[in-house]
Amino acid sequence: MKASRIAAVGALAASAVVVLSSPALAHVSVQPEGAAAKGDYATIGFKVPNERDNASTTKLEVNFPVEHPLSSVMPQPVQGWDIKVTKSKLDKPIEAHGRQITEAVTKVTWTAEGDGVEPGFFQKFPVSVGALPEDADEMVFKAIQTYSNDEVVRWIEVPQEGQEEPENPAPVLKLSEAEEGGHGHGSSGPDDEADKSTEQTDDTSASATTTAAEEPADSTDTTARVLGVVGIVVGAAGVAYGVLAGRRRSDA
Repeated sequence: MKASRIAAVGALAASAVVVLSSPALAHVSVQPEGAAAKGDYATIGFKVPNERDNASTTKLEVNFPVEHPLSSVMPQPVQGWDIKVTKSKLDKPIEAHGRQITEAVTKVTWTAEGDGVEPGFFQKFPVSVGALPEDADEMVFKAIQTYSNDEVVRWIEVPQEGQEEPENPAPVLKLSEAEEGGHGHGSSGPDDEADKSTEQTDDTSASATTTAAEEPADSTDTTARVLGVVGIVVGAAGVAYGVLAGRRRSDA
């Protein structure tokens, strides 16, 4: 009896853990690919699970924080989804890459062209962003999820430290400290990507030059080997001819 009671209590506890953890796993969230360092560029992904058994997620709207405007926001194409990027004028211009930015992306909307995220599945929506703010520890992205039955779920409640997670928490991106030198391990910015492309082109050219320089040496080495083999064959033939000639003279 005691064993059965312990087993029953354990089963109930496990069920409670699953029930309590389910909401935290089901909401729209945001995570970086790698690190999201302050002042750096990063690729972040919005993860959208489908919480319904009888409807599909057909639309996601993500609002970008206006208190920390980003000079670069580039969504990655997602098959089966139309993407719309909305820009708005800034109340206070910001400096980025030596130029003044007067407007920034304030919302990105993904709309399904087909069935969307069906029950039992989730979808990730990657976005390259930067430069991340240097004076903040996190960024809050309020999101709105729409289902095929016209139900709308607003993930807009900002979690507060030391308090229980709200029912519909907004996606929060945690920012890591930048390394000494000004950048962390996040994705490179547009200028850095161009530099990398140039470096790769230079490396390819250098490799081609090296290969071209090595070809004559390989050709010369092969020719020498062929001539050496031919010389050995000719020499052996000469020796054989001399032996045969000597035998014929002896017989005569």
